[in-house]
Amino acid sequence: MIITTTPNIEGKKVTKYLGLVSGEAIIGANIVKDFFAGIRDIVGGRSGAYEEGLREAKEIALREMQEQAHRLGANAILSIDLDYETLGTGGSMLMVTACGTAVVVE
Repeated sequence: MIITTTPNIEGKKVTKYLGLVSGEAIIGANIVKDFFAGIRDIVGGRSGAYEEGLREAKEIALREMQEQAHRLGANAILSIDLDYETLGTGGSMLMVTACGTAVVVE
């Protein structure tokens, strides 16, 4: 399945619009990740644990969106938008949502 953030695919013609599709993933941050992220905040650097969590959540959200599009009969998703949010007490949960327009292209 072709997935893109653009509203069209060069060289492809949209023959059918099937509607909005989305996927969501929420991943909890645990105390060990929070502890090491706090140390990184003090001494500088990147938080590998949080980066990996965000990558994992993004892949889950994209996969769910593609599965929904496939069930509708789509072979592409256009205009994909990814959003990242924190939820819960003190931002203890990471949420990623992906949405786009399911289409059939030829």
